[in-house]
Amino acid sequence: MHHFLMVRWTIVPSRAPQPILPCSTCGGPRPFRSSDRLRLNANGKKLDAWLIYKCTQCDKTWNRTLFERRNIREIDPATLQALQSNDAQWARRHAFDLDALRRKVSHIETFPDSTVHKAVLGGNAGGNSLEIVFSVPMPSQLRLDRLLANELAISRSRLQALEAAGKVGFHPERKDALRRPASDGCVVRFAVEGLPECEALISAACGIETG
Repeated sequence: MHHFLMVRWTIVPSRAPQPILPCSTCGGPRPFRSSDRLRLNANGKKLDAWLIYKCTQCDKTWNRTLFERRNIREIDPATLQALQSNDAQWARRHAFDLDALRRKVSHIETFPDSTVHKAVLGGNAGGNSLEIVFSVPMPSQLRLDRLLANELAISRSRLQALEAAGKVGFHPERKDALRRPASDGCVVRFAVEGLPECEALISAACGIETG
């Protein structure tokens, strides 16, 4: 009979990407950090919205355009409420949108460090399969192999060997899954039965410290 343990890892990136921009006050290029604050301008029925960044050295501001001259009727109510209330969490999600930032800036500093919150969803700790379900509310730049190796306390070479032996699987399936960041909803499955590190893997996956 197939028994499994399912856990959820919630990945919380520590720092949002920082665009490298010329700072007139500092006299050269500097990283700018998101302030998690928004600026909204109304011109009749048209709206402009910006996310405000600040130079990490002198606090000079840079306004990153989120949209321009958008008809208010085209903006969904939740987004409009977030903009009008200066919702810091909404702003933070946009600060982590690296693809959108790349359309504005050519040089960006990224930070792979993240905090991982672990929770057991169900199943049997003595089973033969371990499933890790990822919750990624904001994009993370941390590669899956580095994340798994660090959190499970195994080497990346051992992780690759397990994948080659068919002991590690992914959903959705990708040949290069280990080289990509974890995405929201993705699943990593370990066939742990018979592995010498079986108990250690399960404990680490659940966030249980062993002496």
